[in-house]
Amino acid sequence: MKKFAFIVAAALLMVACNNNEEKQLKERAAELCKYIPDHELLEQSRDYMTEEFYAVLDTMFNLLPEFEALDHEWLYYFVTGNGGTIADFEVVGVELTDKTHAVATINVRQKWEDGSFDPMSDIEEHKLAMEKVNGVWLIADFDEHKADCIRHIAQNREEQAVRKAVSDYLTNEIGEHYAKGELCIPILMMVHEEETQVWGDFWVMWYNLAGDTLKCVSGGNHAGAMTLNKEGGKYKVTGFEQTVDGAGNIASAKRIFGSYYDIYENVHSNEQVREAVRNEQLGVYVCSHNMKVHYYQDYGWPAVEIR
Repeated sequence: MKKFAFIVAAALLMVACNNNEEKQLKERAAELCKYIPDHELLEQSRDYMTEEFYAVLDTMFNLLPEFEALDHEWLYYFVTGNGGTIADFEVVGVELTDKTHAVATINVRQKWEDGSFDPMSDIEEHKLAMEKVNGVWLIADFDEHKADCIRHIAQNREEQAVRKAVSDYLTNEIGEHYAKGELCIPILMMVHEEETQVWGDFWVMWYNLAGDTLKCVSGGNHAGAMTLNKEGGKYKVTGFEQTVDGAGNIASAKRIFGSYYDIYENVHSNEQVREAVRNEQLGVYVCSHNMKVHYYQDYGWPAVEIR
């Protein structure tokens, strides 16, 4: 009888311990929900995320151009919309998968800034992955976004490698035939990309630096299809078929761009689009080179602010 009583007591103690651990995990999960990214990655989130997860999000939010995240809203607004609502989190359960890993199920509903709930917002279920590091439970993933981010970062790096090869070719091969300035910063308007070939409307632009302004010295248009070769993780342009000048321009463009001709023509003929792309790419160049430049200016035209 004593033995049976001891077994029952032990079982009750184990249940109590499990319930207590689950309660603690739910409380910790609720605390961690405060650090799920919403429009920005909070600096203090570093203390509530695994080192790997924080590093991936830091790259996505802070090291890639902002428009990269905006093009993929799930990267930028993890659980909220872009309409002034705030996510209301409710931890409905936590499953301990092993001693150092758990998954919390979270119901999320949007509410307005005054605390009232958005009547058009449904309750959505999300999964918060938790990992115990040095005795502390941290965010390890959220809705498997880590894999999505890693995939997107790798894709971005590949795209940047292609763009660097194209820029280098335009600067070193095409730019040689222009009146040179201090800096050659091409404009890349990609029409279509494949693994070893890119079609685009490209501009070679040389500038001199005058105070906080890039003054254009020379420039010209070079549209067509570039062939690239990849060796050791780096790309190099090995061929460039350009559209011809004069009467044969349209015919050559239709032949080179093929089914992408309409896209090319829409880009090529729209000066506003070209200037917007130019402004954006100059901004990226200036920022990445830590330059104190705020304007660019073509000869005979007012200076334009780089946004």
